[in-house]
Amino acid sequence: MKVIISAILAAVLLCACTSSGASEPTPIPGSLTYGGQPRTKLTKSPVGSAVYNNFYNSSGNRVRETYILQPDRSLKLMRQEVVSGVH
Repeated sequence: MKVIISAILAAVLLCACTSSGASEPTPIPGSLTYGGQPRTKLTKSPVGSAVYNNFYNSSGNRVRETYILQPDRSLKLMRQEVVSGVH
């Protein structure tokens, strides 16, 4: 009986590890990469630089985004935080 309970507990813990729920953020209207990469390239910034973007979404909530400049000069959205009730 202890073996079965231990196996079930281990399976539950492994499922929790594999599905962390931390998927990559998706660009929304107002994001720098919404609809594709920006037309202009950041040529003077070093690769790996953080680029920040703040805007208000359609619900009036403030959105804070962090991008990382990739070697091909594209932007990768790394973090997106929606702050409700802040204007």
